[in-house]
Amino acid sequence: MSEDKGHSKAGINPWLVAPVVALAAFMEVLDISIANVSLQHIAGDLSAGQDESTWVLTSYLVTNAIVLPISGWLSSVMGRKRFFLACIAGFSVSSLLCGLAPTLALLITARAVQGLTGGGLQPSAQAILADTFPARQRGMAFALYGMSVVFAPAIGPTLGGWITDTASWRWVFLLNVPVGVVLSWLVTMMVEDPPQMVEARERKLSDGIRIDYLGFLLLALGLGLLQVVLDRGEQDDWFASPFIFWSSAASLVSLISFVLWELGQDDPIVHLDLLKRRNFGLANLLMFLLGFVLLGSTVLLPALVQRLFGYTATEAGLVITPGGFSIMLLMPLVGRLVSVVDPRWIIATGLAVTAGALFYMTGFDLSTDYNHFMLARIYQAMGLALLFIPINTLAYVGLERAHSSSASALINMSRNLGGSFGISLTISYLSHRSQEHMTYLASHVVSANPATATWLSALSHRFLLTGKTASEASGQAWGQIAAEVGRQAQMMGFIDDFAVLGTLFILLIPFVFMMTPSRGGETAPVDAH
Repeated sequence: MSEDKGHSKAGINPWLVAPVVALAAFMEVLDISIANVSLQHIAGDLSAGQDESTWVLTSYLVTNAIVLPISGWLSSVMGRKRFFLACIAGFSVSSLLCGLAPTLALLITARAVQGLTGGGLQPSAQAILADTFPARQRGMAFALYGMSVVFAPAIGPTLGGWITDTASWRWVFLLNVPVGVVLSWLVTMMVEDPPQMVEARERKLSDGIRIDYLGFLLLALGLGLLQVVLDRGEQDDWFASPFIFWSSAASLVSLISFVLWELGQDDPIVHLDLLKRRNFGLANLLMFLLGFVLLGSTVLLPALVQRLFGYTATEAGLVITPGGFSIMLLMPLVGRLVSVVDPRWIIATGLAVTAGALFYMTGFDLSTDYNHFMLARIYQAMGLALLFIPINTLAYVGLERAHSSSASALINMSRNLGGSFGISLTISYLSHRSQEHMTYLASHVVSANPATATWLSALSHRFLLTGKTASEASGQAWGQIAAEVGRQAQMMGFIDDFAVLGTLFILLIPFVFMMTPSRGGETAPVDAH
């Protein structure tokens, strides 16, 4: 394949374009996690219950999930630059409305609009980078994009907690506004659509735009309800809740109907046929599970140190953030490696390193200190840094340039859905396994057990020395024993979760070598002929 010229405006260095579009993606991904730690403050300020405030997160995720897969089609109809600018403008305006919202209902509505308008930022940014850089530089371009979308969820909770504590939760949203204004101006000045995309759009407009209303309705219903189920399932006790049960059933029926309908369309709203291509299909599987493990572990580790070690939200964030910085340092190196090393070996190494870090975490106990938590996360992050770029590299091999926006939409949707599944299922599994361990341990912690009797005697004696009666001392001793058993059961639950995530990545390694390696520096879409 001959090397392409970039598609930034004439005279504009592609390396000036790259940080601009990457920042837009960073801004959108950051807003998925940055508001999490502010929910308690939001609920208190707007006189709402904690349960009600979680819809601030759910509304964003639902609308975001709906727009992601159709962003390729929207780009082809509106023009990618115009669509990208519309997303930035809509995201900025809705962020302003979030920051100024006087009631929870208005905040949830504004967050839904924010997710709707921001949903196109990630795939558009990645597609612009794929088309702006010549083949030999695309690995480095994807490295910059990867740093933004992987670092954002790592720093989000820490940054959100710091902003909320030092200023107000409203600034979590208001900070997007000036960034959006600057980005709009820079994108207008620097970016233009590739000629092939302009020609394809003109042909589509001349033939008349046919909107697949049924496909869009099925997709919106299926993904929207799926996101609600994943976000609310654990809280509502899964299928014990009629709402979760019927939402799951409706989502499943809608998504199956959507797939069958779209595969029969000449101009589908989502190009699901791309998943039939071996490299792209396997890349989506890998990206789904990358999101699953990345966000699943990003939720588990702070929960572990907060529940069992008494860390504050900021301290828990500081366990995660160093791993984000290690990803930033390694991504450029990986971007260079993909042009000289078979990307499949880089992916396999990344999976093995990440799995090793997760298995290392199974050695945590109730005496583990901050340094061990932080180093384990850095170790894990080193493996994750080896995954994002080569997976994208192999995903785009052999794809026609006309499909770059649709491909980017699908692979970003896979990562986001993987993250949603990862958060929901790891927390649910943690709860389930902790209860099982609690039942098992409690059955052995009885007064007839010599070890328990010795423990009970020592504790009772300690409480007697504080002036308690024998009955009070015994009651407090049993209470402390129960609390310790609960902590041990939860720790064992976390260990089980880490072991499952590590095993998942080990099992993925053989699938990597089913992919076709890139040839001659081919790392992104080729022109259709």
